[in-house]
Amino acid sequence: MEFSRGAYVSQLVSQIGSGQVKVVTGVRRCGKTYLLNTLFKRHLIEAGIRADHIVEMDFDGYRNSVYRDPDRFLSFVDGRIADGEPYFLLLDEIQLLDRFPEVLNDLLRMENVDVYATGSNARLLSKDVVTEFRGRGYEIPMRPLSFSEFMEGFNGDKRDGYLEYATYGGLPAVVLRKSADEKTQYLTSVMSEVYLADIVDRYKVRDVSDLNDLVDMLSSCIGSLVNPTKIANTFKSEKHSNIARETVDRFLAHLEDSFLFEKAVRYDIKGRKYIGAGSKYYAVDVGLRNARLNFRQFEETHIMENILYNELRGRGFKVDVGIVPSQRRDSQGSVRRVNYEIDFVCNLGSKRLYIQSAYALPTQEKMDQEQASLMRVGDSFKKVIVTKDGIAPHYNDRGVLIMNIYDFLLHPSSLEI
Repeated sequence: MEFSRGAYVSQLVSQIGSGQVKVVTGVRRCGKTYLLNTLFKRHLIEAGIRADHIVEMDFDGYRNSVYRDPDRFLSFVDGRIADGEPYFLLLDEIQLLDRFPEVLNDLLRMENVDVYATGSNARLLSKDVVTEFRGRGYEIPMRPLSFSEFMEGFNGDKRDGYLEYATYGGLPAVVLRKSADEKTQYLTSVMSEVYLADIVDRYKVRDVSDLNDLVDMLSSCIGSLVNPTKIANTFKSEKHSNIARETVDRFLAHLEDSFLFEKAVRYDIKGRKYIGAGSKYYAVDVGLRNARLNFRQFEETHIMENILYNELRGRGFKVDVGIVPSQRRDSQGSVRRVNYEIDFVCNLGSKRLYIQSAYALPTQEKMDQEQASLMRVGDSFKKVIVTKDGIAPHYNDRGVLIMNIYDFLLHPSSLEI
């Protein structure tokens, strides 16, 4: 079975000859290497590029570790360039190359060299793609399989497919494994032996127990507000840990930089400003999250919210948590200030969407509850409620688009209805 990853291949193809270095970023094992060295390379060969004009380098491999030295690597490249025809450099795990921004800038000066790279460290790569290449860097964020990509290889009903996806996630190596035991074993081992071990090694983490406990806490609190100060205080009172708030902040940054979790910041929609206190964290893959908790906490509401978040990010949206300040009378008739929450405020260029994740809408009371925040926004941008219920997409009498999770995930243009 092969997943086409068509959207990512198209992005790479669109940048051929652009004069920029193309960097595919994302969590390890999400398919970056396969995208570059198999799918994109196949496209090049089918387009008539000779194999000897495609130069590959895997900086993660032991045999190639000597080429992490900039001079050795540049000498290697010079030895492969034999004529003035276009050459394509496919470089895997570029962050392991010493002084890689300088090296890539040097390669960009070669008129017949087109550079493509993958990398697995957000802070190192995103910062350098933006700043070091001065407009000559193009980042392609890659994620584990979306639900629609997952269904390319699933032989069954979309509802059964969704349950499988919500349980084991979309890492290609997991999807390709047949049995539940194999999937579980892979997810459990890759989390501890690859992702977290990589963080411990890269950042010289000494408080490994605290890091592990933080990962467990984030995994169990998907969709809930996270406050580093409260985490530090909880660790001190319940674990008798001396962890400081600054250490919690640093660990959270490490988890983001490794693409394991993403942060959604609170945004005051009426005041048009970000609120510093508390953010939400979502797992880049729900299978990793579930395995981390030994599949004990399978709260479908939170998992669906996480899947929605990942889908929106995969479609290119910047996603925040919306806050709508308002007033409400309490049972004694007093006016109280309240904050209504919108799960996702989604921005892409000039487009904005407000989305609520509602597992079920069994009553009008529940519908009114989900709509309450949306109706207080006060602008004309599209407002959406996504539910697990299999109802057909439609607009209700308040102008809110109601859509089931399957239609939302399976059709990239679903929000254009």
